[in-house]
Amino acid sequence: MDTEIIKIILAFMVLINPFGALTLFLDLTRGYSMTNRRKVARIACLTIFITISFFTLAGESLLKVLGISIGSFQMAGGILVFLIAINMMNGEGNPVKPDQENFDVGNIHDQPPSTAAAVVPLAIPMMIGPGGISTVIIYSSQISGVLRVSAVIIAGLLISIFCYLALMAAGRISRVLGDTGLNIMSRIMGMLLAAVAIEIIVSGLRTLFPNLV
Repeated sequence: MDTEIIKIILAFMVLINPFGALTLFLDLTRGYSMTNRRKVARIACLTIFITISFFTLAGESLLKVLGISIGSFQMAGGILVFLIAINMMNGEGNPVKPDQENFDVGNIHDQPPSTAAAVVPLAIPMMIGPGGISTVIIYSSQISGVLRVSAVIIAGLLISIFCYLALMAAGRISRVLGDTGLNIMSRIMGMLLAAVAIEIIVSGLRTLFPNLV
């Protein structure tokens, strides 16, 4: 498999990080039947896949419409991703994603499964936020050809399926890992994400200053 695609999958895995949304998913679906839990998880993960696909296909065009160069966006996105990585390694979570305590789920359990809650806040911004969207645009702007674009979309599909499996196993994962285990996993993912961020920044420098880097 192309190393660029492997890096894209790694970046998606770390930035989307479904383990960080397990508590919110459990809160949103407390009291739901297994069928309704599956529905919420399915809608959330479908939203992630649609978001990745949309920005893969339209991200570069959006930058051109806004008059933003690829190099500038790579630099800005790389810095954003690096800041996210630093916070994750410090155990502070993702700074561009909201705290779960900010969401009021008090009345949701007395209602039918909410499509809106599955999309916002579970999928966006809890699972795929500004960092994830920026990364999709950055990588999609660096590739050309139907096969490579399809590979990014397939990577998004695989990550969405992984997120669905993680949400459906949320109760067991939370019991096995606990808060300490989830915190350790977040720090490890932060280290991996920092390496991805440096790659993005270096790529941006090469684009902006080809004679210097």
